[in-house]
Amino acid sequence: MDWRDGKRYLWPLGLLVPTLPFVAWLGVQLTGLSAFWWIGPFMVFVVFPVLDTISGADPDNPPDEVIAHLEQDRYYRWCTYLYLPIQYATLVFACWLWAYGGLGAVSKIGLAVTVGCVSGIAINTAHELGHKREKAERWLSKVALAQTGYGHFFIEHNRGHHVRVATREDPASSRLGESFWAFLPRSVYGSARSAWRLERIRLSRGGGTVWTIRNDVLNAWAMTVVLFGALLAVFGIGITPYLLLQAVFGFGLLEVVNYLEHYGLARQREATGRYERVRPAHSWNSNFVPSNVLLYHLQRHSDHHANPTRRYQSLRHMDDAPQLPSGYPGMILLAWATPLWRRVMDRRVLAHYGGDVTRANVR
Repeated sequence: MDWRDGKRYLWPLGLLVPTLPFVAWLGVQLTGLSAFWWIGPFMVFVVFPVLDTISGADPDNPPDEVIAHLEQDRYYRWCTYLYLPIQYATLVFACWLWAYGGLGAVSKIGLAVTVGCVSGIAINTAHELGHKREKAERWLSKVALAQTGYGHFFIEHNRGHHVRVATREDPASSRLGESFWAFLPRSVYGSARSAWRLERIRLSRGGGTVWTIRNDVLNAWAMTVVLFGALLAVFGIGITPYLLLQAVFGFGLLEVVNYLEHYGLARQREATGRYERVRPAHSWNSNFVPSNVLLYHLQRHSDHHANPTRRYQSLRHMDDAPQLPSGYPGMILLAWATPLWRRVMDRRVLAHYGGDVTRANVR
């Protein structure tokens, strides 16, 4: 089969994201403009929505015959592996700048938000790695999550969200009429609680206790404690507010993406009382080249839920899935502005269900 991945040599561009704190510092050095410390949100929420609008749709799908070959091509794996060392190099550099860089408070906050963009997209890298069967990749997933203190995502997303997606039992599935700001605390608390419960059940099957290093929630959180403890020991307690700000902004990006991925969509109950199987209709799909490269095809979310272990380069656009009007960066801006979000999305949910609101996941 003579098929080539048109984005093959674009995937390394995703590695530019973790370099943004370095780019910010260089921009300040060359121009003297402190606005460069805010380059992270500018790139993610201004540049990428514009690029998505210019580029148009990204409908190119790999045919069945090449999937196995694509899955085995290690080039794509290294495009995700390399994110982690750059991610942590820029975190250490940012801590040095917060402690000794002579920055003003506004510049420090801008740098923290830029680092939060890096750590938030690192959660997406962890998402890609955490779904794989190789132990090394699953371990790397927890390493990527340590910067935001969101290691429990590794448990809850794989064993909780993918089982309960688009149901009222899933804390990470948003409901029609629910604002992001109402969804956020429900998802943060519910996901952590669910991850702890899942690990308690797993460990109790062998007669064990939840208070063990084998608890993947505890050992993931321990990575964060060790990481933050080491950074505070080296750079001083003065970096604490900025370290926390980047973590909160980072996992806030994850949660707003959770919010938009399944908004209002519901799996119906069958005659047996069980929920129907997950189908493409239960996830919002979005398909634009720039944000697809930025997020390792996370926006092809319908195929991801149908094939959770499939690697990002093999995920397909599905025409029969409900479609978002923009890429994730643009949709995140809408989600933060509740009236605009509801004006754009509520009618799409209703149209998806032929006007029958009783079939939607309603607040």
